This record gives sequence, C-alpha cells and structure tokens, in this order.
Amino acid sequence: MKVGVIMGSTSDLPVVEKAIAVLKEYGVETEVRVLSAHRCPDEAREFAAAARERGFGVLIAAAGMAAHLAGALAANTTLPVIGIPCRSANFDGMDALLSTVMMPSGIPVATVAVDGAKNAALLAIEMLAITDPVLADKLNRAREEGRAAVLKADAETMARFN
Repeated sequence: MKVGVIMGSTSDLPVVEKAIAVLKEYGVETEVRVLSAHRCPDEAREFAAAARERGFGVLIAAAGMAAHLAGALAANTTLPVIGIPCRSANFDGMDALLSTVMMPSGIPVATVAVDGAKNAALLAIEMLAITDPVLADKLNRAREEGRAAVLKADAETMARFN
C-alpha cells in the first residue's frame, strides 16, 4: 500500500518534505499532491473518494491557517487521515491545530503536532505495519537504535558529571 501526502499549497512543502523523507527511508511508496480544500474542493474530494481503489492505505494532509484539508479528505474516504497543522505567521499554528483536531463525531482525523511531519509519516508507517511485517521490523529496529542512542548519551553524561 502507498501513502498519499497532500498539502494545501506549496508553502507547506518545507514541512511536508520531512514526511516524504521518512516515508522514502522506510521504502513506502508515496504520492505527493497539492490540493486545496478551498481552491479546488472537487479535485480534493475526487482524490479522497478514489484513494482506496488506487491502492492508498493512509492519507497525510498538511495545511495551515484554516486547515480544512484533512477534514475535507476524511469526509470523503474511510481510510485513515493524519493531519499536519502547519505553522503560520498570524497565530503560530494554533489556528491550524484547532482546525485539524476539532473534527465532528464520525469523521476522525489523527492529528500530530504543529509542523509534526516526521511523526505523521511514522504514524502512517505504523498503520501500514499492522499488516506488513517488513515495515514492523523496520520500525522495531529504528526504536532500538533510538534507545541505544539515548543510553549512550546517558553513559557519556554520567561519565562527565558524576
């Protein structure tokens, strides 16, 4: 299965590129699109409605300000949708966070931190790993590498200060 990474505009690309990099690192097929919930709602709806039949397993939606993209996609598919609220100049991303997280009952959107693209990609990979043991193994190895790095830093810190 593949992951769709959709942004509301190319101004979100610096954030989205972090998710794309993680997905590629894990070998997950990715399709990246620019579809605005407000400027091209028909195309966004059509993309979401056909996503399952096109082989997608998860959709990631990044948008700032009003940030309706994740909800617009989720309204038109039963695939999991992960929203990345993007930071904006006016409200430092709080507007996008609230727009993404406050979905009506029956239309869930998993929401990560403001500009949290890496975690959005990892969450999408975890969802795919439910039925993909190769991805599950890659996730387990990455977690162990993270654990080892922290324990190494702990030992170095203790040696320096204790």
